[in-house]
Order: sequence, then C-alpha cells, then structure tokens
Amino acid sequence: MSHLAEVVRQAFRDRPPGRLINRGHPAGDLLEAYRWELLEEGEAGLRLRCHVPDALRNPQGHLFGGFTPTYVDLVAICTVRTAQRETAPAPLGWLVTLNMRVDYFDPVLHDFELKSRVIRQRGANYWVETRFVGDDGALLAQGLTTLRETAAR
Repeated sequence: MSHLAEVVRQAFRDRPPGRLINRGHPAGDLLEAYRWELLEEGEAGLRLRCHVPDALRNPQGHLFGGFTPTYVDLVAICTVRTAQRETAPAPLGWLVTLNMRVDYFDPVLHDFELKSRVIRQRGANYWVETRFVGDDGALLAQGLTTLRETAAR
C-alpha cells in the first residue's frame, strides 16, 4: 500500500467522535471535512452538517461550482463505506468513481446539510445519491455517483 493510501485510511480510522473524517485526507482537508458535524451514520446513509471554506468561494461568496463534485465524491465513498461496515465481514477493497452527475438548483452560501444514501448496489457497483440541503429545507444541489469496488492495493 502506498504511503498516501495509508494516510487516507488513517484519516478515517482516527476520526474524533461526531466527525466523519480527521485531518490528513487530501480532498477532505481541502473541504475542511474534519470540521463537519456527523448527524447520522448508518445503513440508511449519512447526514452531515457542512460549511463552505473561504478558499472555495467564488467572487460572489457562493460555493464555486467546480468544488461541488468534490463534496459529492468524498461523501459518496464514505456512504458506501458506512453501508459496507454494516454488512461486510471481510476487509474492503478500494472504491473508484466511474461516473458522477451534479445538478445545481440554488447557490450554496452558508452551512448546509449533506444527505447521502446508497440507492442501488449490484455486484461491485454502487449508485449513491447526495443532496445539498439549505437551512430552509431547499434542495441546493444533488449528485448521483457510480462507484466500483476494486481489489485493495
């Protein structure tokens, strides 16, 4: 296993209570995911309270749209891992993203909730829905990600 792969795995293993991830994951650190609040975690999926780091804002103060898929990808992987922990007795392989679609409805300005769940699993493939929800309950963005589990390296 590469040094980076071990650092990434460690970020998930050493997470503090109420957090999804610890420092040390490259994408997680960019998103400041170590600050997210883990509201729910289980077979039904994940529910997180997230924020928009200043470095990821566009000139109008919104989440720059190009970073939205980074949230979607990281959370989709975490959602599959959460579902697998409930059912997988063996060590898990590596997840690769095969496809991702993101639809934008309203700007992401402030803290928001991310709700993510596996909507289908077939063989080594997983389809994950991730929803960005504002404080008023409005759907701000939605992602659909296809992941495939591969052999661990």
